[in-house]
Amino acid sequence: MLQGTGSSVGKSVLTAGLARALTLRGMTVRPFKPQNMSNNAAVTPDGGEIGRAQALQARACGVAPSVHMNPVLLKPQSETGSQIIVQGRVFGTSKAREYQALKPGLMPYVLDSFARLRGEAEIVLVEGAGSASEINLRTNDIANMGFARATDTPVVLIGDIDRGGVIASLVGTRAVLEAADAALIQGFIVNRMRGDLSLFAAGMDAIAARTGWAPLGLVPFFASMRDLPAEDAADLGDCMNRRPGGRLRIAVPMLPGIANFDDLDPLSAEPDVDLMMIAPGTALPVCDLVILPGSKATIADLAWLRHEGWDIDLAAHHRRGGRILGLCGGYQMLGRRIADPLGIEGAPGEMAGLGLLEVETVLTPTKALLEVAGTVLADGTDFAGFEMHMGRTTGPATDRALLRFADGRLEGASSADGRVSGTYVHGLFAADPARAGFLRRLGAVPSGRSHEAGVEATLDALAAHLEAHIDIDRLLSLAR
Repeated sequence: MLQGTGSSVGKSVLTAGLARALTLRGMTVRPFKPQNMSNNAAVTPDGGEIGRAQALQARACGVAPSVHMNPVLLKPQSETGSQIIVQGRVFGTSKAREYQALKPGLMPYVLDSFARLRGEAEIVLVEGAGSASEINLRTNDIANMGFARATDTPVVLIGDIDRGGVIASLVGTRAVLEAADAALIQGFIVNRMRGDLSLFAAGMDAIAARTGWAPLGLVPFFASMRDLPAEDAADLGDCMNRRPGGRLRIAVPMLPGIANFDDLDPLSAEPDVDLMMIAPGTALPVCDLVILPGSKATIADLAWLRHEGWDIDLAAHHRRGGRILGLCGGYQMLGRRIADPLGIEGAPGEMAGLGLLEVETVLTPTKALLEVAGTVLADGTDFAGFEMHMGRTTGPATDRALLRFADGRLEGASSADGRVSGTYVHGLFAADPARAGFLRRLGAVPSGRSHEAGVEATLDALAAHLEAHIDIDRLLSLAR
């Protein structure tokens, strides 16, 4: 089990890289994360949902993602509350404090999923969540030491030297853990070292001496990490490649509940695209296209958008002849009205939409979770992706659909002049032909690169990187 001294120390990426490295060695590997918190999710072939990081890790293992790879997924809907997904399905919603009392009832699902994966693999790489030293949350824990103790799983602790204080973080974790938890930690890895590795040799020795843990690797910063899907919205600024000279300027407002933002990765990687993530407090710039991204709290994020004055910026952008594309929750915002009569996202009610598309949305308790494929109506190019949303959108603009699914159904909506459109399909731009056609229609020159091949090449490079800097043989010797 890979646990961290804190959030965003690189656990997910290291797990993916080790999964690919061990798979290339000929081992049967499965990833597992007992509890995840992320609004960046993926649909599994059996119609469930898991964290995007576990889907990437499954890909690194060369297998399809399964709901059992991430049995508990928390999808934040506010500062203090989340939707709870258990083994791929909506379980309910809970405030953070209430969730602590729910966790003992979720542990049987976690153990069931773990047992299933153990039964089909030679090794399961388990990823912890947040910090191993959160002793204030240790009671009823299912994500870190609570899981490790319940399953007698040895732990390797990850520290991030790039953020500073890594010696204190690792040694301090050892100091605050109770003895039985600390005894499960067998080794440590220091991640994201920049510059001369020899300068931290004494640091590795000092950590080992003060903790008794085996030093398993000092991993240099892996710059190509930005070519892999990010899971945490806090990492968005680091994973987007700004290209100020790009012919196509795209602005994306960073909503508080932004979800499935890896939809943007293939566009960000295009040399002729300058994709700008617009932070709160900043006006939407003059650009060619505004993309309203997915959202886990559509009505709340629409209110936030208005609070920021982005609705005024959008109206001005539209008057100038600019184009607007809404993805999932962003699609819902573009309509005339969003109604939540059952209180799916919060208190029952409704809110006027931006009024840029002739559609209305009613949120419903049934969640659409399915993989889809078909053609883009504008040019007949192929696409594949998935739907993940709650709500039904209807109205005259749906007569001007964007996509045709393989079963003949039409999807999406457009304004009469074609400058405003929306779709529920995620992953649309990962399809190379569809992305190329989209760019050409907006006056940009597509690169011809293969997005999927790029992800595969990055996983292979990451595996080679970890083989060179982590003692993987010693790591395997610690496993049970």
